[in-house]
Amino acid sequence: MPSPAGLSLPSTQYQAIQAVLSISCRSAGDCTAGGVFRDRAGHRQAFVVSETKGAWGKPLEVPGSGRLNAGGAALVGSVSCASPGNCAAGGSYTDGSRNVQAFVVSETKGAWGKAIEVPGSGRLNVAGDATVESVSCTSPGNCGAGGVYGLPLSPVAPSEQPFVVTERNGTWGKVIKVLGLGNDAVESDVASVSCTSAGNCGAGGGVEDLSSETDTPFAVSQVNGRWQKAIRLRGAVPLNGGIAGINQLSCPSAGNCGAAGIFTDHADRGQAFVATEVSGRWQRAIEVPGTATLNAGPLAQANSVSCVSPGNCAAAGYYSSSNIDIQAFVVSQVSGRWRRAIEVPGTAGLNAGGNAQVNSVSCGSAGNCSAGGFYTDHRNRSQAFVVREIGGHWLKAIEVPGTAALNAGGNAQVNWVSCPSAGNCAAGGSYQDRHGHQQAFVVSEVNGHWHTARPLVF
Repeated sequence: MPSPAGLSLPSTQYQAIQAVLSISCRSAGDCTAGGVFRDRAGHRQAFVVSETKGAWGKPLEVPGSGRLNAGGAALVGSVSCASPGNCAAGGSYTDGSRNVQAFVVSETKGAWGKAIEVPGSGRLNVAGDATVESVSCTSPGNCGAGGVYGLPLSPVAPSEQPFVVTERNGTWGKVIKVLGLGNDAVESDVASVSCTSAGNCGAGGGVEDLSSETDTPFAVSQVNGRWQKAIRLRGAVPLNGGIAGINQLSCPSAGNCGAAGIFTDHADRGQAFVATEVSGRWQRAIEVPGTATLNAGPLAQANSVSCVSPGNCAAAGYYSSSNIDIQAFVVSQVSGRWRRAIEVPGTAGLNAGGNAQVNSVSCGSAGNCSAGGFYTDHRNRSQAFVVREIGGHWLKAIEVPGTAALNAGGNAQVNWVSCPSAGNCAAGGSYQDRHGHQQAFVVSEVNGHWHTARPLVF
């Protein structure tokens, strides 16, 4: 999603050559991560790696992805596990004609099958720009996924369209175009999917209309295996500005979800919003409480949300404390009410370079969450941090243990966090080594204590 004029967004994980982009944990010490690595020929390939009983294994190139990836640019953008050893992942690859295509791959009883092009997506993806952006699994072989494919709008401006797809009993069905957004929608995507049981999911993203040139957040539900028409979210503040969309959605039960994202206000400033679905009905979205005061500059955004029960969530992102300084925030929802956002404790001292954000937050139970992202130190080098919430109180952020030694090149961040229970989490991201190469790492939190980060060796 582009930024408003006048401010450059912090570097994204997709610029890294080797990085963990997604993690999913179903029990303490049993997690799976996915991302991108560079092979010996210099091509970007998709990988997965598993943690079993607290021990991380060796990264594995996604089976079958090398054959698909004739163009040499593939990645796993999302991974989700229903139980240890039963997961699904999705992302993109580049075919021999340099078209970007979407793929999915499933793991059953610890064995990964072969990656396949999302069924039916190749036919829809006329402009050659498709990817799976989010995957969510509730039981082995039963998952939902969403993303985007490309249609030609003009020779220089392809149209991006959102899709959803369902895996049932281990078989992926055909891709379905999200309906209900109208023929005027020219730029839209499914940024996040969250499923609560087989055939019951929520998804969300953003849509841009050609005639009005404005963006609106949208949500779409799957009920008993059938995807409904999308609805555009309404807000207590206007949500149809130059930029607006859901970045992440989290559903603890069917019809009860939380969403977080960005919208542009009347002054063309990016602002952070949250929205709540209650019993199948989306409430009016609100600006994240407190961010209007914190956000003195041109941009705020909620990057991530995690809900453990209806009305009990955490969200996080960043805001601009001035025209040049960016700070990280967290905010909690308790019993259906969003509290005031706060600057991540401890980052005021860490973030001497004035550029920090939370990329991901995950909650093991209500009021017990962990989050991660990056800050810039006094030498303007990006460092990875994690922060923990205990009993509704956020502690001070810390640099990810071990990354100071790894990150000789000064460009590290946490991209994803997953917590199956309070104080037991895994995180992953990237760092820059002394040769200037971007490398991937994983790190585990056990009983509230973050262990030393482990570099992934390919």
